[in-house]
Amino acid sequence: MTAPPTDRIFVALDMTDVAGARAMAGKVAGMVGGVKLGLEFFVAQGPAGIRAVVDGLDLPLFLDLKLHDIPNTVAGAVRSAAPLAPSFLTVHAAGGPAMLRAAADAAREEAERLGLPRMRILAVTVLTSLGEEDMEATGQQGPVAAQVERLARMARDAGVDGIVCSPAEVAALRAALGPDFILMVPGIRPAWAAANDQKRIMTPAQAVAAGADHLVIGRPITADADPGAAARRIAEELTP
Repeated sequence: MTAPPTDRIFVALDMTDVAGARAMAGKVAGMVGGVKLGLEFFVAQGPAGIRAVVDGLDLPLFLDLKLHDIPNTVAGAVRSAAPLAPSFLTVHAAGGPAMLRAAADAAREEAERLGLPRMRILAVTVLTSLGEEDMEATGQQGPVAAQVERLARMARDAGVDGIVCSPAEVAALRAALGPDFILMVPGIRPAWAAANDQKRIMTPAQAVAAGADHLVIGRPITADADPGAAARRIAEELTP
């Protein structure tokens, strides 16, 4: 997949108030590929809050809910999310093949029923806050890179569109999974930004060169005095 530099960037709106999220979305509209709203915001504000942030801004929505439940429940949640018209919706790969297939099927069926573009289902592999030392404690088989690839192959075979993964695994996953499997990559920090709580990070240009399709970037943009200028600066770094 290839995309203009601005289209690759999804800004993480990691906040819970509608006014603040809407204001930030307005500041970056036209300079990025979309915005990410996650579980914290969704629990606080619900679908109405999501609509209040994105309506009228022509900003694709990455709805990062990391759904993880029995297949029927996850399929129902996907159907419930469909009217929000997210471009991307996340589920946990650890839910297993049946759950992943149910999510992908529900996304396709609801798009057809509602006459909307089909949301892309992305499977979360290993959270970027986890390091090698966390694998045994969470009952996962390490090393991290091997576990990520196992989960990514399972997700692809179950019919989902792509995965959320760390920058550190991008090159290997692109080689293993081919050019058409979407790699959505958080843990991105420009060289001029602080790492904060992410353990496995990479600069935007490094991640794209390794094979990332889309980059999730939060505080380097949202904490900047001029978020629009920060987004533009990142996009310029990605321009060949």
